[in-house]
Amino acid sequence: MNVLKVSRWTIAAFILPCLIVYVGLVFIPILVSLYSGLLDWNGIGQSTFVGFDNYVRMLTNDSVFWPSLRRTFTLAGFSMLVQVPVALLVAILITRFVRRPNFLVSSYFLPVILSVAIIGQLWKTIYNPASMGGMINGILTSIGLESWTHSWLTEPNVAIYAIILVSLWQYLGYHILIQFTGIQNIPDEIYEAAKIDGADGFKADRYITLPMVLPILKISIVLSFIGSLQSFDLIMVMTGGGPAHATEVLASHMYNMSFLTMKYGYGSAIANVLITICLITTVLINFLFNRVDKRYS
Repeated sequence: MNVLKVSRWTIAAFILPCLIVYVGLVFIPILVSLYSGLLDWNGIGQSTFVGFDNYVRMLTNDSVFWPSLRRTFTLAGFSMLVQVPVALLVAILITRFVRRPNFLVSSYFLPVILSVAIIGQLWKTIYNPASMGGMINGILTSIGLESWTHSWLTEPNVAIYAIILVSLWQYLGYHILIQFTGIQNIPDEIYEAAKIDGADGFKADRYITLPMVLPILKISIVLSFIGSLQSFDLIMVMTGGGPAHATEVLASHMYNMSFLTMKYGYGSAIANVLITICLITTVLINFLFNRVDKRYS
């Protein structure tokens, strides 16, 4: 019994420093943000308590909020419904057909570790008009599809999808690595037993790989959604939220309101909405995956 008590105190002693840092860097800022969202404050001078006026204004009088929220969910939808399934498919193909897959997986992961500034400038060059050396428009022009060319980052109806494509490309390798690691942890004996029973190839992936990789898939989807809600740096590098707020998302709108127009209280209110969406969606994804997991178990 004494040994057990000592072990618990030892564990607590190791956990406590990390817990203090985590609370200081996560929970306290959230509480401060919740309070700041109730203020009319420029972040420097005297603040005025206005209650829920910032939220009322956000939902009723802010012409940028609802379009930016829609674009945020559009980015999250592409990330969860396109990026993650493609990453899972690529991970399965690499596991099945590549003998030494580590180098290939590392190659896919390379864009993840590159600076966002480098990626943004690279793709701005790719999206340039053909007359300025833009690769996409140059290829389309050279094969007779000049009518398909666009000013990719300056047309309001096209710019956000151009940025979404870059975001999907940038983080595809991140999710490939997660899914590949999950598949690698499935024992080979299970596949060998399934092969004896006639479940081979993609049939084995359907009945073995997919059910056993569901917990990893859930983590990947949660990370992709939260990452999409936090998308900011790539948009600021490539378009700055323009043209005419056409690529504005909640995170960039929060930044603009907090630090460019000096409405810190209003920006905190937008941040609180982001936090709430993250929490609700994470709980919903966990609930849905638990139900799917019960069907397979």
